[in-house]
Amino acid sequence: MKELFTEIFTIVWPTLVIILAIAIILRIFYLKNNKKKFIFHEEFFLLLFLTYILVLYELVTYQDVHTYGTNFLPFREILRYDFGSYGFYRQVVGNILIFLPFGYFVSRYVKISKIGSMFIISLLTSSIIETVQYFIGRCFDIDDILLNITGGILGFLLFIGTDAIRKKLPSIFQKDFLYNILSIIVIIILALYFLGIYTF
Repeated sequence: MKELFTEIFTIVWPTLVIILAIAIILRIFYLKNNKKKFIFHEEFFLLLFLTYILVLYELVTYQDVHTYGTNFLPFREILRYDFGSYGFYRQVVGNILIFLPFGYFVSRYVKISKIGSMFIISLLTSSIIETVQYFIGRCFDIDDILLNITGGILGFLLFIGTDAIRKKLPSIFQKDFLYNILSIIVIIILALYFLGIYTF
């Protein structure tokens, strides 16, 4: 899985740099012209969301994958893999994990409070992805939709849980400066990780 993400990042980084640079420039002018307050961690998470969408696009349109034809029978592809096998982690766990950030980010920015809303958004988004995959030479798999919905709902629950915990923390742990520092730490860790990819 790490090799796949490394390869995807190698392919997508020029697009990421261009789109994120444009997004940052537009966002700066938007905040300035509308006299909005600049909150670093909020802007960082917005860029993370955009980065995730771009990487998700590359992952779901990536052609070097194993396809097994169109599947309209629920659980057929899920049950074909032995629990704990490489295929299980790649196809079952992978399809859940790939949509977990989607559920978290969407819940955070759209302010979703009902699991039903997250279900519908995940269903529509995943169905569009699977339909597009069918027309670009990959397969339409109902199980991928079910797994993506599961990931989206788990992301929603993660957001609800972390947001509830944050609201119960002492006021000092709800200050923007603390989340700004945490965001900077995350940026440093990500930078070191991706530098390591090209170093070793």
